Amino acid sequence: MSLQTPYYLIDKTKLARNMEIVARVRERSGARALLALKCFATWSVFDFMRDYMDGTTSSSLYEVRLGREKFGGETHAYSVAWADHEIDEAISYADKIIFNSVGQLERFAGRAAGIARGLRLNPGISSSSFDLADPARPFSRLGEWDAARVEPVLDRIGGFMIHNNCENADFPLFSRMLDTIEDKFGALLSRVGWVSLGGGIHFTGENYPLDAFCDRLKRFSDRFGVQVYLEPGEAAITKSTTLEVTVLDTLYNGRHLAIVDSSIEAHMLDLLIYRESARVEPNEGPHEFMVCGKSCLAGDVFGTFRFPQPPAVGDRISIQDAAGYTMVKKNWFNGVRMPSIAIRELDGSVRLVREFTFADYEGSLS
Repeated sequence: MSLQTPYYLIDKTKLARNMEIVARVRERSGARALLALKCFATWSVFDFMRDYMDGTTSSSLYEVRLGREKFGGETHAYSVAWADHEIDEAISYADKIIFNSVGQLERFAGRAAGIARGLRLNPGISSSSFDLADPARPFSRLGEWDAARVEPVLDRIGGFMIHNNCENADFPLFSRMLDTIEDKFGALLSRVGWVSLGGGIHFTGENYPLDAFCDRLKRFSDRFGVQVYLEPGEAAITKSTTLEVTVLDTLYNGRHLAIVDSSIEAHMLDLLIYRESARVEPNEGPHEFMVCGKSCLAGDVFGTFRFPQPPAVGDRISIQDAAGYTMVKKNWFNGVRMPSIAIRELDGSVRLVREFTFADYEGSLS
């Protein structure tokens, strides 16, 4: 099937590899797995993913509603701060609601009395090396740090959420940080029924020690008598999706440039935020080109890559790993055409599931 670029292409065969690992971790460790919608919320593949996962976790009212209506299973609702006008609706969609602070818990515990309630803890350590994404950064607003402050409200909660991993592919580091969590909050953990260890654990990566990971989760669960939850986002969908783009122009200004019909600010915003380069495979050959987006932003650059032949107008380039924090962040900057969304089914056929038009652009404004 020939589609007009740009478009995101989700490959179910590649997605299935991640899902099978998630299922293996669930079976061996006893942990439950919730898809983190903040990372990936393309609901056209939820019917496929729900066979391998237990539900969803969210960061806002709209995400918790999407999880309930499109994914099903367990629906966990978390927000850095719930507003008075949204709390009742959030509760209506959720099985568990997790408050970010004791203040929010005290404010809304009564209204949430009909469902399980939790509280976010911040252990003061993380695997992040980037301040913008570090939940344990100085003066962080993400969760309660002081066990003594939490003690008086234990009768109003049934569990905790702890999210301190970020793109963490280092199992020994994960285990050491969990040791710290056990030491700091152990007296609290033993008095609740469930603990979510959040996302950011790259356990679907190549050569990750899955057996050791599962054993560590089980030891944690057995020690405190809790049901463990994981909240994979990137781990659930890594390497499953490409952003398909077409070369529109080439030029030379001291370096060879190829301009494509996409934009990092509009379509892969994390590349800009974290100053990272995209990936193109196999990225080898004698011809080096900087691949650039078509927006007016001077720094709209996907990266510099090597090609067997010089890219020419009309050539297709596949930008790798374009699922996590991409479709959920896409925007209409410069009015650049938003990528369609397509799925490559298990039989190899490609199905277009969403195409964005001028009406969508117009409707996003007023």
